[in-house]
Amino acid sequence: MVEKFYVENAVQAKAKVDELEAKGYTNDEIYVFAHDKKRGDHITDALDTEKAGMKEQGFLDSMKNMFSSRGDELRSKMHGAGLTEEDAAAAESELDKGKLVVIANK
Repeated sequence: MVEKFYVENAVQAKAKVDELEAKGYTNDEIYVFAHDKKRGDHITDALDTEKAGMKEQGFLDSMKNMFSSRGDELRSKMHGAGLTEEDAAAAESELDKGKLVVIANK
């Protein structure tokens, strides 16, 4: 089961991660995305959540993302974290507005 949430900032992301953990999700099943790579890395590290990487995306998609735009990379990673391509595109447009996307996938 995949759940997706949009939040405004790291404080709201932390509250959502805590809520998801209370529902039984582990840190390895929760992903936090931000449009700005450094912001996303800082939040992921601070909240001890998972980074979408090769395991979620597969080797070829991971390699392709090295040469893709940030939007393409984010959509691919969110798709790898369990969203449909359509949901990943919608979520990426929310990232463009400065929001964070929290995804939980069992």
